Amino acid sequence: MSSKTVQLTTAQAIVRYLANQFIEVDGKDIRICGGGFGIFGHGNVTCLGEALYNHQEELPLYRGQNEQSMGFAAAAYAKQWLRQRFMFCTASAGPGTSNLLSSAALAHANRLPMLMLCGDAFLTRLPDPVLQQLEHFNNPTLGVNDAFKAVTRYWDRITHPAQVIQSLPAALATMLDPGDCGPAFLGLPQDVQGWTYDYPESFFERRVHRIRRSAPDEREIADAAALLKTAKRPLIIAGGGVQYSGAVSELTAFAEKHQIPVVETIAGRANFLATHPLNAGPIGVTGSNSANNLAEQADVILAVGTRLQDFTTGSWTAFAHAARFISINAARHDAGKHMSIPVVGDAKLGLLALGEACADYRTPSDWTGTASEERKAWDAYVAENVSYGNRPNSYAQAIGVVNELCDPRDRVVAAAGGLPAEVTANWRTLDIGTVDVEFGYSCMGYEIAGGWGARIAQSEREPDNDTIVFTGDGSYLLMNSDIYSSVLTGKKLIVLVLDNGGFAVINKLQNNTGNESFNNLIADCPTVPEPFAVDFEAHAASMGAHAETVSNPAELGEAFKRAKAANKTYVICMKVDAYEGWTAEGHAWWEVGTPHVTSSDKVRAAHEDWESTRPKQRRGV
Repeated sequence: MSSKTVQLTTAQAIVRYLANQFIEVDGKDIRICGGGFGIFGHGNVTCLGEALYNHQEELPLYRGQNEQSMGFAAAAYAKQWLRQRFMFCTASAGPGTSNLLSSAALAHANRLPMLMLCGDAFLTRLPDPVLQQLEHFNNPTLGVNDAFKAVTRYWDRITHPAQVIQSLPAALATMLDPGDCGPAFLGLPQDVQGWTYDYPESFFERRVHRIRRSAPDEREIADAAALLKTAKRPLIIAGGGVQYSGAVSELTAFAEKHQIPVVETIAGRANFLATHPLNAGPIGVTGSNSANNLAEQADVILAVGTRLQDFTTGSWTAFAHAARFISINAARHDAGKHMSIPVVGDAKLGLLALGEACADYRTPSDWTGTASEERKAWDAYVAENVSYGNRPNSYAQAIGVVNELCDPRDRVVAAAGGLPAEVTANWRTLDIGTVDVEFGYSCMGYEIAGGWGARIAQSEREPDNDTIVFTGDGSYLLMNSDIYSSVLTGKKLIVLVLDNGGFAVINKLQNNTGNESFNNLIADCPTVPEPFAVDFEAHAASMGAHAETVSNPAELGEAFKRAKAANKTYVICMKVDAYEGWTAEGHAWWEVGTPHVTSSDKVRAAHEDWESTRPKQRRGV
């Protein structure tokens, strides 16, 4: 190692280090950090801004419109790159930084890497109290940035320039760790950003990283194989970790060799093509009759790369009480859930090892036949569900139109509200890894911002394909400014705004639990004297996008063709019914809190009906 040093500011050292970190992807070395999203303020413009200016080529900086949406874009970028690359977000001290809290939580819930470089109060405290500083009278070290401790995998406040030498590699290691992956946060006091230190030049040498593949323990594989060999009705649950491990081929081979039906989680959508004979459909609350019927009968469930969220497990009512679980997961925390036989390690290596350990096992043919018949019945339901004619417009119809006309490698993005359920249930996967339904944090506003981040990543490898965003009117109104960002940066999106007059899916839940419609649909807000709809076409056009409004799915199809041919972001708006057209089948039970005491007969009846399913719930075992 060289003993030579170079004098740099803290900010310059951070940027120079990031610019020299690479990763091997498909046999090529590329920068781990794809650049960043930034909004400058007094807490980051003078020092970090100066450093980033001198590395524009290596680390392109995208100017965001809102810090929260920047974080969503960074998360979607990392997901598109299967966690092999990340983006940083930089925000000023105070509200700019606190705006990133929701996006940090989203990245944490979805196990996605994102680096936050955020301004902080002056370490010397000489100018205190400074602009936008929150003062805690009994603890002067406590500030807004401490809030990120709950929503990050790695947190540090840089109080001396030398700390960068330890902190940056530690943050990077966390973001590249398959079992502990998530967002990293570095608080950068405004004075410390500009302080200098004589850094070893070797710290900035070009380094190529690789994501670790942890081999599973042989004894855990033996235990898992012993259980799987006893299965008469086995089922594989394929989660998002399958794609992050690059284990789609291994999963497919494993399922085909042992003839085990496969169901997908929301994050695991697009692990299998829709036409694969062992694809039994999406599972859970937003799932399919085919997957949920199989789950209810399965005696051994092999969960691969999933954290078994309640929407996957039907709040743990989707499986028989006697069913046994095997969980292959890089994270120890996830592998042991619900008394699973844990196989802690990489999904690819775990599937290969388990396949060798039970090489002679085959699923009884009658079970595979049952799965095939269940899937045929579900496909028939979906085909009818997405068809259109003399009936109200629906999410499912819009999804069917796009599914029919898009390119197999186009990427679909959805998040909160009713669309995640409708996309999960009705979308027929045309190619592997082409669906991003953010439901780990189910965050409104992710759709367009995440679409922008996904498109930035997509343009780096598949520039001729499109990123297609499904969003409702509620999420659009919450966060839409990255339509402008996408036009400014030349990152074309196709955005479908499906307007049902408010928060219709929550209105649906409200009604299903016996409650009257209240404060969800615009028409049901008691403080709204004269409800009216937003002109989404005009609004999107004002941000530089092509935009049009259509009246029905047939017109939507023609508009989508025009959007595909366009050279910049294209927004298509269509009204959908708030009450009719929801996917009515395929739902597992979901635990929500319902009133145990009420004066409403309807609410009481709904509570009793809801609670009638509780005996099916597995209580942690």
